[in-house]
Amino acid sequence: MKCTITGGNVKALGKAVHSLSRVGDEIYIEPLQEGLSLRTVNASRSAYACFLFAPLFFQLYQPGESESDLDAGGFRCKVLMKSFLAIFRSLPSLEKTVEKCLISLSSHHSRFRVKLYCKYGVIKTHDLSFQDCESLQAVFDTGQCAHSLHAPPRLLVDAVVHFPLTQAEVTLGASPSGKVTLRSYLEEETEPSRMMVTELCLSEDEFQAFQVKEETQVTFCLKEFRGLLSFAESSNLPLNIHFDIPGRPAIFTLEDPVLNVHLVLATLAERESSQKNNNSTSKPAYDFAGDDIDAYMIAMETTCDGTEGAEAPPSPTFPSRRTFSDTRELESDPEGTVPGTPPQKRFRSLFFGSVLSPSQPLVHSCTSQEVLAEDSEGET
Repeated sequence: MKCTITGGNVKALGKAVHSLSRVGDEIYIEPLQEGLSLRTVNASRSAYACFLFAPLFFQLYQPGESESDLDAGGFRCKVLMKSFLAIFRSLPSLEKTVEKCLISLSSHHSRFRVKLYCKYGVIKTHDLSFQDCESLQAVFDTGQCAHSLHAPPRLLVDAVVHFPLTQAEVTLGASPSGKVTLRSYLEEETEPSRMMVTELCLSEDEFQAFQVKEETQVTFCLKEFRGLLSFAESSNLPLNIHFDIPGRPAIFTLEDPVLNVHLVLATLAERESSQKNNNSTSKPAYDFAGDDIDAYMIAMETTCDGTEGAEAPPSPTFPSRRTFSDTRELESDPEGTVPGTPPQKRFRSLFFGSVLSPSQPLVHSCTSQEVLAEDSEGET
């Protein structure tokens, strides 16, 4: 794989790496016919992010080992996020000094190289160690989400800036009446009078699109959400939010002719006390106290099939190269405790419904178990 990035797109790539670093400790690099895919997942498998850069984002994009190599998805690797982030650490420096970036991946030479061509003939070469890996894929479908919001990035950036940096989770509430709220999430045992609670109310008129069928609230991690908002603001791309009932993943997307971004965050399931009040006597579809979570969290090796599509309109955000003929495939890339949050929280895995290979059958024979927490000693 070999690709060349020029101009302001180098900074855009650096911004994407900064956003991915908010999610996971490793970055999965996979060259595809439809573009270069950068993905990551956090340790608890409750957050997944994917940036797919289309071929027009690059001045030169060669997914295979050579120009005649059509097996673009034959080799993929993962790199330590800290090492990759160090190359793009200073975004102002990238914008002022770097004129071109060359990224190459060779399985024969076991080398992942990033070269920065700077002003005055200075060339910085970074050779990073990598590991072969399977394709990282999260299973999700925005079409199955009952609610969706479409908002300019500045609206949400101005909203989350009021939450302290130590805030771990935030609750997003929406109702058909047109009211949208963002509120600090507090634990059940937390004394509200001893904690600072932040809540903001937004109206339907502030969103570009508003589709909420019933009143609902979902709680997700704020750290990863901040990272995506930072990229969306710098790129001036509107943010799409797709969500459903508590416990089902919330999906955040950015779309551009040369870039597709997906951030999938697990949401906090309903409290047991709320579930007991339901008049339904049937067993829930997923009993997370007895689930074998590891059976659903898998890294799948997939093959990419595409169909010929019409030429995409030019990107208003990112400059793209010109091509004589552009026949390419388009495919949309379709995670439990979270680090820094109390262990009592139970998140739905983003990998439910994954398709296992025939050699790895999925077995659902887990029985329900009750998890009891011991009382703290010395307290009455």
